[in-house]
Amino acid sequence: MRKLLGVIIILIFSPQVLAQIKIPIAPDSLFPTYYHQRVSLFKSLPHSSADIIFLGNSITDGAEWAELFNDIRIKNRGISGDITHGVIHRLDEVAKKKPAKVFLLIGTNDLARGLPVDSVVQNILWICKYLKQETPATQLFVQSILPVNDELKKFPTHTNKGEQIKSVNEKLRISATDSYYTFVDLHTAFANEKGKLDLRYTNDGLHLTGEGYLLWKHLIYHRVYGLQEKPSLIPLPQQLQWKAGRFPLYQLTSIVIENSALQKEAERLQQSLSVRNISVGINKNISGLNILLKLGKVEAPNQTEEAYSLSITEKEIVVTANSPHGVSNGIRTLLQLMRDSTMIDTCEITDWPAFAWRGYMVDVGRNFQPVGLLKQQIEVMAKYKLNVFHLHLTEDIAWRLEVKRYPQLTAPESMLRNKGMYYAEADIKELIAYCKERHITFVPEIDMPGHSAAFTRAMKTSMQSDSGIAIVKNILKEICSTYDVPYIHIGADEVRITNRNFVPEVTAYIESLGKKVIGWQPGGNFTNNTIRQLWMDDKAHLSANGNIQFIDSRHLYLNHLDPLEAVTTIFNRKIGNKEEGDKTLLGGTICLWNDRAAANENDILRMNPVYPSMLAFAERAWQGGGQAGWIANIDDGDKKAFVNFENRLLDNKLQYFYNKPFAYVRQSNSQWKLYGPYNNGGDVTKAFEPEREQWKESSTKMVKQVTGATIVLRHWWAPLIKGALDNPTENTTWYATTTIWSEEEATKDFWIGFNNISRSPATDSPPQNGWDHKGSAVWVNGKLISPPAWKRPGQKGNADIPLIDEGYEYRTPTKIQLQKGFNTVVLKIPVGSFKGKDWQNPVKWMFTFVEVN
Repeated sequence: MRKLLGVIIILIFSPQVLAQIKIPIAPDSLFPTYYHQRVSLFKSLPHSSADIIFLGNSITDGAEWAELFNDIRIKNRGISGDITHGVIHRLDEVAKKKPAKVFLLIGTNDLARGLPVDSVVQNILWICKYLKQETPATQLFVQSILPVNDELKKFPTHTNKGEQIKSVNEKLRISATDSYYTFVDLHTAFANEKGKLDLRYTNDGLHLTGEGYLLWKHLIYHRVYGLQEKPSLIPLPQQLQWKAGRFPLYQLTSIVIENSALQKEAERLQQSLSVRNISVGINKNISGLNILLKLGKVEAPNQTEEAYSLSITEKEIVVTANSPHGVSNGIRTLLQLMRDSTMIDTCEITDWPAFAWRGYMVDVGRNFQPVGLLKQQIEVMAKYKLNVFHLHLTEDIAWRLEVKRYPQLTAPESMLRNKGMYYAEADIKELIAYCKERHITFVPEIDMPGHSAAFTRAMKTSMQSDSGIAIVKNILKEICSTYDVPYIHIGADEVRITNRNFVPEVTAYIESLGKKVIGWQPGGNFTNNTIRQLWMDDKAHLSANGNIQFIDSRHLYLNHLDPLEAVTTIFNRKIGNKEEGDKTLLGGTICLWNDRAAANENDILRMNPVYPSMLAFAERAWQGGGQAGWIANIDDGDKKAFVNFENRLLDNKLQYFYNKPFAYVRQSNSQWKLYGPYNNGGDVTKAFEPEREQWKESSTKMVKQVTGATIVLRHWWAPLIKGALDNPTENTTWYATTTIWSEEEATKDFWIGFNNISRSPATDSPPQNGWDHKGSAVWVNGKLISPPAWKRPGQKGNADIPLIDEGYEYRTPTKIQLQKGFNTVVLKIPVGSFKGKDWQNPVKWMFTFVEVN
């Protein structure tokens, strides 16, 4: 055996082999019966490109990996007693299946047999090079050999190799970059203060007990699933300090509460733990490893009611807050820290929100959403500590709130869409209760006197008439007496006020019923007690009335935002132009106005960047800060902070949104070179040098380098929002270039777009055989990429014809054949006039190009 291993080492360094290495032939008789039993089983099992393979000896063989991770993609390819050459001999079985990832741990038995350290290392490097050659897209992780412990007097030829193991590990660490693998240090975490295998994790000094495998799972969990090393908390706490050590969730004894006021919080935590297969009771006082929930003083500069502290040690978890709401916030953070449901890294957190009002609004007047779908969104809100759910219930299209005194309001004949679909009293009470359980304030909006055509159809009178006001008051009395809500939103925007008494009279009536009033600004002739929700930049009006409270929703309409732009602009946003809330600035609300008809309720979430935006807003509204002005592109904001947030955002997408629409992919690593401007004289089809076959990029001066997968060259609301071009000019053509690396020749999926159509105006569909109406084009490696075969090419915009494939985020991605190595991408982005043919068709001078999985 040792002679054959030496042959392998020679093969590694043979010049003839470096170009194409092959597995050396060895007789099967060299390997034991169990080895052949396992290999024959491996060959007979099904496989997929999503497989995650654990490859090694008895230490790998000893785990039930799929059960440990609760993931059938994870496959055990460990063989007890195996050595590096045994892995090499069976490596084809792994390579041919082209798994997504391979976790290799091998070498202990080689050292026990007397193989020199360098030989063990070279054999492992050979394995890595072969896998890279045969399956280049597979991610390879070489795990350090675990420490051993000779104190138990077992496996003496193995447990006396502690120093050699350290030497192998150090050489593997140093060789990682050049040998195309990621080195994973398990040794440090498994070693005691003497550098030996900690007896908490072994009963023979070599192999692992159950606790050892749980630690192993915790240490590599983020690598198995492509996550950040530490849990990706959103929103990021104001103060967070990681400590050395881990709390073992699998040993959790109980949830302890010192105050019965926290019973509901304890029960919700208990339910959340149960989902993770952790069953514990709730007690007043019990010894053991507990989670303690308690009320106590937590210092915070503002929003003290929601502040909390979270202390996690190896022996106890303590959530302390000034109120049950604060305890709930602490629990939300704690649950995010439990990502592997096995252990939690110890830490100390003190946290509070920058803004008291962190809202999300849904328009169900134009497009009805069932209660279950609304609850899904509310649950996500709660997870990320948003605390105001604003439901826009009435519109010109339809009145969706049951009013028992006036059933004609919700009669099918009074509705233009989703006829007969509305919320009964029981539905609204159910939503209010669902929100209250999660410390979310429910805000119903009854739009008046504008957006009230449905009211007029049903009641045969205008709201602003004397009879209309009387009906409105009856409606408000029923709503205020029926529902336990602190606010009534009356809308009052986008309307010609014909009765100057309407808004003040209705406001006074609502206030007499014990409710606070909110209205849209710019909007009606509100009283100073009315909280204003900004939808346009009308701060000047508020500044003249310094005591007016307001909520910021400017440029926070998700229906107008490209998915990738949405995260960029919301993350960088300075809410209300202030670092944090104060007595006038309550906070902000992101809004979902899908004015255009949707084919079904799920399209509302599929065609709008709801969940990515919700997380970006949760981060900003909790953290405070942000950048002055409104930002469309990554380079104009805090790029370093954005990259950090994007990493956490994508972790949350992977962990919690696998069965929900989440239109976002990494874009901070996309770099584009811009060339232009070329004067096209109004002819957007005119060709210029960069699209000619003989063009060499080095021969043309680059004007600017920009970052992102969606780049807005000139924003359609310029100059209010800055685009990537400093001096955009009509009738010009620009080109953008980048390169994409591919580990192998393959067909990949891409999002490509040049006009992300808002879900509000009645915008025309793209033309046949064109990406857009501006003549945009794409080349990859010199090959022109055809636009989609649109289902409704050239369809004139119609608010009642749903979008179907016009947006890159909800149509089938474009498939592009890539070559191995670098691939060159050239985009043509021309523009004619900046004035669209009408307000329904604004000129969006932008592009999106990014690979998607």
